[in-house]
Amino acid sequence: MITDIWFYAAAVPAILLVGLSKGGFAGGLGILGVPLMALVISPLQSAAIMLPILVLMDMIGVWAYRKSFDKANLLILLPGAVIGILIAALTASYVTESFVRLLIGGIALSFALDHWIGRRALAEPKPRNRLKGGLLGIVGGFTSFVAHAGGPPFQIYMLPQKLKKMIYAGTSVMFFASINLIKLPPYAMLGQFNAENLWTALVLAPLAPIGMVLGIKALHVIPEKPFYRLAYIVLFLVGLKLFWEGLSPLFTA
Repeated sequence: MITDIWFYAAAVPAILLVGLSKGGFAGGLGILGVPLMALVISPLQSAAIMLPILVLMDMIGVWAYRKSFDKANLLILLPGAVIGILIAALTASYVTESFVRLLIGGIALSFALDHWIGRRALAEPKPRNRLKGGLLGIVGGFTSFVAHAGGPPFQIYMLPQKLKKMIYAGTSVMFFASINLIKLPPYAMLGQFNAENLWTALVLAPLAPIGMVLGIKALHVIPEKPFYRLAYIVLFLVGLKLFWEGLSPLFTA
């Protein structure tokens, strides 16, 4: 088990933020979990510690949103996500952390800016799209495997549909619950579930339901328009942070 106090100073808020996101409140917040923990330990170890906690959160979320999700969108997104996870698992030793952050950050920034500059907020709701959903499912599966950062690709596909906030949140919960279970065997095969990581995850696990409950309560309290406004703001800020972190090695090389 990790005993460094600075690790827990970063890990506790990270888990709570992820819990808020998994509870359905401002989904983009969840992408900050691994980067926060990676301030103290390696990103790969951060992701390995986080995954069992995510699965625990998923169990709570699936129960909470068992009647509020869009099955048709899941059937579009999940096949692509499986392909993305497979690609990530097979190329894990070749893909750099900086590349992944640039990819996720660039996608998030471009989507948020397009929403504001292109006045997408005034646009009519978009229908489901199998091609777009399949491609973004692949990207989401890939980035989720590498850094538990599948949120932006999911949001890019789902937000323009302007679903009811409970349906949107429930679909997010069901999607990530599915792909987190799929990620377990590849993570184990890569040797990431050693004793230190599993014991550390166990110590942090009690924070999972606390964050989830806070997220579910916040979702019920905040009206729909401010909810989506906040979701786009968080998406932009997270994208900016990740994009800068991806560029930083180029300036320090």
